[in-house]
Amino acid sequence: MRSIAIDGPAGAGKSTLARKLAKELGYLYVDTGAIYRTVALKVLRENADPSDPAQVIPLLEGLEIRMDYGSDGVQRMYLAGEDVSEAIREHRVSGFASRVSAIPEVRSFLLDFQRRLARSHNIVMDGRDIGTVVLPDADVKIFLTAAPEARARRRLLELEQRGEQAGFAAILQDIKERDYQDEHRSVAPLQQAADAVLLDTTELNLAQSMDRLLYLVKERISL
Repeated sequence: MRSIAIDGPAGAGKSTLARKLAKELGYLYVDTGAIYRTVALKVLRENADPSDPAQVIPLLEGLEIRMDYGSDGVQRMYLAGEDVSEAIREHRVSGFASRVSAIPEVRSFLLDFQRRLARSHNIVMDGRDIGTVVLPDADVKIFLTAAPEARARRRLLELEQRGEQAGFAAILQDIKERDYQDEHRSVAPLQQAADAVLLDTTELNLAQSMDRLLYLVKERISL
């Protein structure tokens, strides 16, 4: 089985590009951020503090999370049998996910779940610690990034397209705070793996970013 790890900060376009790459290669796409968001949604619904392990850890016991794929190949997330694929994309859930993911027990809880997928499928997996922790032996590792301002503009457009109201300044501040939290958490902090290739998409549009990503992957594995 072959595995491609794509890491990077919030709003860098990992999910969009990883999904397109997987479709192009005929690989399984795994959005690990969606998995953490599903845990975060549970925490939010239970009115628990996402930064308090004492409140979050008990919620993991008996937590029923399932990942499936629709007829269109899009990853769907289920929480206790409910399709929460849209609910986990709400802006508030994003902030919860970043804090929940900093709890070591949460990461341990989801680690084997992610690795099992890589043992049974050719996959493209994106997240923040895929190349460093989840799949350290991945065939290809890409660290995808962009300037915070570029990421905030893309996030704003995404929210507007879904009918959500948000201000650019608030989104930019949120992205910077999430970057800090992800880079400074004690367990599996966001960092570029030593053998990962850096891809900065600040000045690239979606098509250009995809072309560059596909070139880097094909350069490293024979396809």
